[in-house]
Amino acid sequence: MDFLEALSRPPLVLGVDPRPSLHGREPVPHLRRYALEVFEALAPSLAAVKFQLAFFEALGLEGMALLLELASGARVMGLPVIFDGKRGDIGSTAEAYAEAYLRRFPGSALTVNPYLGLEALQPFFQAAWESRGAVFVLAKTSNPGSGFLQDLPVGGKPLYLHLAEALAEAGKELMEGPWSRVGLVVGATYPEAVQEVREVAPQAPLLLPGVGAQGGKPLKGSGLLNAASRALFYPGGRPDLEEAKKAAEDLLRALVE
Repeated sequence: MDFLEALSRPPLVLGVDPRPSLHGREPVPHLRRYALEVFEALAPSLAAVKFQLAFFEALGLEGMALLLELASGARVMGLPVIFDGKRGDIGSTAEAYAEAYLRRFPGSALTVNPYLGLEALQPFFQAAWESRGAVFVLAKTSNPGSGFLQDLPVGGKPLYLHLAEALAEAGKELMEGPWSRVGLVVGATYPEAVQEVREVAPQAPLLLPGVGAQGGKPLKGSGLLNAASRALFYPGGRPDLEEAKKAAEDLLRALVE
């Protein structure tokens, strides 16, 4: 599997942020069944499945085992996988993160944090290239307070745009066909920022979180991966397979009409 194949699939990403309180007295077995049912039902409508690592880590060893099982299940169904951990560190620690989520899952993607500088991202870039995966670097995140740092002016432009330009240049060395293995995270809650980033980084896949529950609208465009979590995995605030199917249909309709 090559993660960049996700860009030729429908532009919708299913975010999996498991909430044990919604899954009854034995939450993990129920969550496992429900998640696999959703993957199977929505597979033709999805570009990828995105796992928010914090929710699995919060469940301890049982949660990490569940993560590995669900990631493997998604890949068996032909679905590319994104590990949303926003990892970032220097030296051997970055190498270890890259080993854990990119080399051990060839063809998958990982979200990373650029705060430590581009040098600290090199282990992730190298692992993505070798494993036929991808790295999505945080640029303009979907949360309301993101502008505190990300909008700071640098050289006459906001910091997130300065970062996007630098990553677009770095990503030229990791091109596979028309796309780079270095992508960017830009919140769907900031459509103007999505357009700005696309203009300066035309070869970068863009992961757009915040569709649905955070108020973001699906955005059309080549290389845009619209990510919906609660609105798609827990439509109406609860596990509901039939409603999840309807939500996926509605989101895709907005992206193709």
